Amino acid sequence: MSEKPLIDPANGKVVSLAGETRFAPNGIVSRTLLRTENSRVVLFGFAEGQELTEHTSTQHATIQILSGQCDFSLAGKPHALKAGDLLYLPPNLPHAVKATTQFSMLLTFSKP
Repeated sequence: MSEKPLIDPANGKVVSLAGETRFAPNGIVSRTLLRTENSRVVLFGFAEGQELTEHTSTQHATIQILSGQCDFSLAGKPHALKAGDLLYLPPNLPHAVKATTQFSMLLTFSKP
């Protein structure tokens, strides 16, 4: 991934998540905010109806829903999430997401 993160890990910075969130008609927009040796923070904007099919990650992940609503599947079990919800994903847990409305989320990966 060649995208330059918004935050330089050597310097402190305040970021407006609402101001940095981007949406595309019929699409998903992601932006890496911070990347360190052991973690990565990514901001996502989903158009209504967009989805990521089931997949896994080798890292720990937390997902904070910032705006809107989505359906998140954890090992095949559906969960309706809304702004203010926080989700934890252990490594290798199959998961998928579908936007039920336009929504944004903050994904934080950390190495086990």
